Amino acid sequence: MTYVPFFVHGENRSTRWLISCDHATNTVPPDLGGSLGLTEADMSRHIAFDPGAAGVTRALADALGGTAILSNFSRLVIDPNRGEDDPTLLMRLYDGSVIPGNRNADAAEKTRRLNAYYRPYHDALSALAARRDDTVIVAIHSFTRQLKARPSRPWHVGILHAYDRRLSDPLIAALQAEPDLVVGRNEPYPGHLPGDAIDRHALHHGRLNTLIELRNDLIATEASQVGWGKRLAPMLQAALAQVTD
Repeated sequence: MTYVPFFVHGENRSTRWLISCDHATNTVPPDLGGSLGLTEADMSRHIAFDPGAAGVTRALADALGGTAILSNFSRLVIDPNRGEDDPTLLMRLYDGSVIPGNRNADAAEKTRRLNAYYRPYHDALSALAARRDDTVIVAIHSFTRQLKARPSRPWHVGILHAYDRRLSDPLIAALQAEPDLVVGRNEPYPGHLPGDAIDRHALHHGRLNTLIELRNDLIATEASQVGWGKRLAPMLQAALAQVTD
């Protein structure tokens, strides 16, 4: 059976919402032996995928009546949220863990992984986004509360954006109005990497967009993932209603 490097959830839905999850799984495809030489504990960490993000993505798509696309390969195989020339596209060391399966990956192997996993995912995301002229892209990610030897991160949720803040600004305002949340703007990461998924599929096409980072301990269970999907949906709808241009 041919390996499929992505999943589409709610493909036949017709609303303008498109939810993406670039780091949905920690799967290592069979042609890589199903392993990169890391322990099971390491593969369950944030270095291999965004824990909880896939469940939130599906729940949010359901709540909005939209379509979702989710990767089906670990970010350690090749990172779909990086440009093809980004030096972190294929990681050999991440948050203190050496990636044995990437140690000897040369330019030919990088190209093979681009063709086998990365490019099919982006081709599918591009096709879904192009179905409507008014597509809105919402990217769902999660972050770990604390990197090794780093301070604890105070945020519950971060909203990342580049120069197009049309959707992010009202969404941040809605989240900041919630008394139980600490909200970061472009935290815990900068909001723009040239060639990343939002840059490629939203900014270059003038599409409304935002990227939501949820702290992964808050979305560790199926119930909490569904809860966050349902919580975010009306905020996103209200934010979209405030966009005037």
